[in-house]
Amino acid sequence: MKSPAEMAAARSAGRPISMVTCYDYWSARAVAASRVDAMLVGDSAAMVMHGHDTTIPADVDMMCFHASAVRRGAPEKLLVVDMPFLAHRHSLDHTMNAVERLVRSGAQAVKIEGADGTVDTVRHIVDSGVDVMGHLGLTPQSVHRLGGFKVQGRNEEAALKLAEDARRLEDAGCFAVVLEMVPSELAGTITRSLSIPTIGIGAGPLTTGQVLVLQDMLGLQPDFRPKFLRTWLDGFDLIRDALDRYDGDVKNGGFPSDEESYR
Repeated sequence: MKSPAEMAAARSAGRPISMVTCYDYWSARAVAASRVDAMLVGDSAAMVMHGHDTTIPADVDMMCFHASAVRRGAPEKLLVVDMPFLAHRHSLDHTMNAVERLVRSGAQAVKIEGADGTVDTVRHIVDSGVDVMGHLGLTPQSVHRLGGFKVQGRNEEAALKLAEDARRLEDAGCFAVVLEMVPSELAGTITRSLSIPTIGIGAGPLTTGQVLVLQDMLGLQPDFRPKFLRTWLDGFDLIRDALDRYDGDVKNGGFPSDEESYR
């Protein structure tokens, strides 16, 4: 998948969409060689790559740094990049400067959290020629206001608000909407109400597609095991065991061998 238009075509054809979040060149090369459809450089880089407790420390410099590395590793894959905390909440000039920097770093589209106070901004960005992906449900940049990383939309009022916000984002020109940590029935209702794709994370099987953080799905973060996460590899243990074998070979004189040495 090379463009937002191809994501829309997949929705129209009823084809599920796979997306992964990654942050650097080597992992982007692996994704580029895979059948995964699309890539997201998420502001979760602040947590996964830099060790912060939330996404809030991410800024435009950080996002551009990771986006450019991923673009070099996967030049042909659709690449969406997060607008970081408050990047779209200053003046319109400030917002468009951030958008321009992300696009020049390799983004084909930007992702923006929330709907209240952002719909007009989304419309302006889209009218300026840049595709926008929305993000509703658990919006990590608002984690303090939400009271933590919790499922959203569980009562009727909150569910109706999420559904209405999704329609507002579609009307503003979003080409897709991420639904994070919402009940699967609600995610299905929202998906059916829209003509654009929905990409779920912790939103059940009724969305158009799914997104996971690469390090999570590969089992590289053993302390992070939310209910919605499935792992396809025990990556942390495999890497640790390889490091221990290397350590052992160095200390017992087994590495480097004659064949691995120059003469």
